[in-house]
Amino acid sequence: MQAAKIIEHITDWLDSYAEQSGAKGFVIGVSGGIDSAVTSTLGARTGRPMLCVEMPIHQHSDQVTRAQRHIEFLKQNFPHAASTEVPLTGLFDGLLNVLPKDDNEELHAMALVNTRARLRMTTLYYFAAHHNYLVLGTGNKVEDFGIGFYTKYGDGGVDVSPIADLNKTEVYALGRELGVIEEILQAAPTDGLWHDDRTDEDQIGASYPELEWAMEFDGDEARLEARQKEVLAIYRRLNRANQHKMQPIPVCMIPENLKS
Repeated sequence: MQAAKIIEHITDWLDSYAEQSGAKGFVIGVSGGIDSAVTSTLGARTGRPMLCVEMPIHQHSDQVTRAQRHIEFLKQNFPHAASTEVPLTGLFDGLLNVLPKDDNEELHAMALVNTRARLRMTTLYYFAAHHNYLVLGTGNKVEDFGIGFYTKYGDGGVDVSPIADLNKTEVYALGRELGVIEEILQAAPTDGLWHDDRTDEDQIGASYPELEWAMEFDGDEARLEARQKEVLAIYRRLNRANQHKMQPIPVCMIPENLKS
């Protein structure tokens, strides 16, 4: 993998897209994870304004610290990088108080998790509209096109997706090339949407390298080991269940004879 050349390619692509769209710069939600760290650094490399937004909602302190340290890194290296914090815990709790309670605690908790992501998307688009910026997506290839590990109209609601053709391991390679701080490179991936410190692997049941293997697998399943069969089943189940995120919104086409 030619990380340096890929970095230049994405940087040029972002700059060109912004130029063609008439946007002045970019805005991104910074979580303290590798995907947002790499994406925000790529956006900053264009020389255009790069606004990093912290949006804590009952956030784990380690995630907040990593996000702040990454923002410091950007500001030290890129003069057009800026940041703002929009604490959303109060807004989230207020919404929680007016939403109907659900006897199914598991479904209730999942719905609230997705609500967090959608509050953040709304916040990012406020800044995008206010400054004429583009919202940068932080999804990687496995998340966006493999297992659909994102929130529809939440972190999936973006203007451009700079790293969506890169697997997670490739994103880490870019992070090392870009000089992303070590705390982020070493941190276990997490979506940061829960009160606890559960990781992506805890939620999915497989690591990103395993999922990358499953996404590319096209061999003899009879020769697979037990863990490989388990990972392949996890990947296929999630890919099947989340097709509604990865496919265009279905449109009911009306026959012309019914319109006349």
